[in-house]
Amino acid sequence: MKLNPQEAARYLANPRADSTGLLIYGADAMRVALKRQQLVAALLGPNAEQDMRLTRLAVADLRKEPAQIVDAIKAIGFFAGPRAVLIEDANESVAVAIGNACADWSLGDAQIVITAGALKPASSLRKLFEKHANAYAVGVYNDALSRAEVQAEMNRAGLAAVGAEGVEALVALAGALGPGEFRHLLEKLVLYSWPDAGALTLEDIAACAPHSTEAGLDDMLHRVAEGNTAATIRLLRRLQAQGSTPTGLCIGALRHFKTLYAIASDTRGPEAGAMRARPPLFGPRRAQMLRQAKAWGCARLQRALAELTATDLQLRSPDQKAPAMALAERSLLRLAAYAPGGQRYGS
Repeated sequence: MKLNPQEAARYLANPRADSTGLLIYGADAMRVALKRQQLVAALLGPNAEQDMRLTRLAVADLRKEPAQIVDAIKAIGFFAGPRAVLIEDANESVAVAIGNACADWSLGDAQIVITAGALKPASSLRKLFEKHANAYAVGVYNDALSRAEVQAEMNRAGLAAVGAEGVEALVALAGALGPGEFRHLLEKLVLYSWPDAGALTLEDIAACAPHSTEAGLDDMLHRVAEGNTAATIRLLRRLQAQGSTPTGLCIGALRHFKTLYAIASDTRGPEAGAMRARPPLFGPRRAQMLRQAKAWGCARLQRALAELTATDLQLRSPDQKAPAMALAERSLLRLAAYAPGGQRYGS
């Protein structure tokens, strides 16, 4: 039986004890692994490994000895409680063996839990579980976590009492992060806000949220947008010494000014634009970007983007003969001088 995303979320949180098994498949191995962890924990409880109620079978071993999966589901455990047989990274080469095990399965046997990569609709593994009357198939896609999934992750991490504004910030972050990164963020927030996770603020979230690995670049671009030419030159020298490339500087500047333009041009106003920015903006950084967008305005930002686009094309041109770093620096200093309230260096 094929489960849609809503049905899958409910089933993974509360799986049937009398089911033959479940297939979880998807292109993102991390997302599939997280769903598998959720299912096994809900189905077998926290002590399944210690109680030897979870049997793992390797695909290579199953190819050599297909009958071992039937032996595994029929085996009687030493400890009472539900049991499962887990086969990870399954493929078509073991579909027949898994199909035979499903056919031989009877109530009281261990459930069959299969994970796989991306499977086409014609896949025999998918057809086996989707057409089975007592087994289920769940497709895991690279969609952003839904609000319900975000709330479930927060409850799991112990952040159930976060205020509405904090929840909105986390939902926005979940749209920009992968599920593994988001779970790691929640774990950081629990430690960061200990012992009172319910008092989580936007500043706490901003402090723990993943930042650009080029924090120095972000700092320099803020100085450009604020018209601080002297600080721009100083930070450019530092970035150059750290190995930053002209193209990287230009791409970072384009990203920054595109975000400012999206904020300034939002039909519902700059405040709404800052709230809707992607990747999400939080705390002091949101206020800083909002202030810059309002100061520049749409017309100035359009000219800034035209300047940066022309520089980017020039840097990528095979006919370019001028020093690339000099071109990038000149473009950034022009923007700093053009910024509202900006001054030319030395003036």
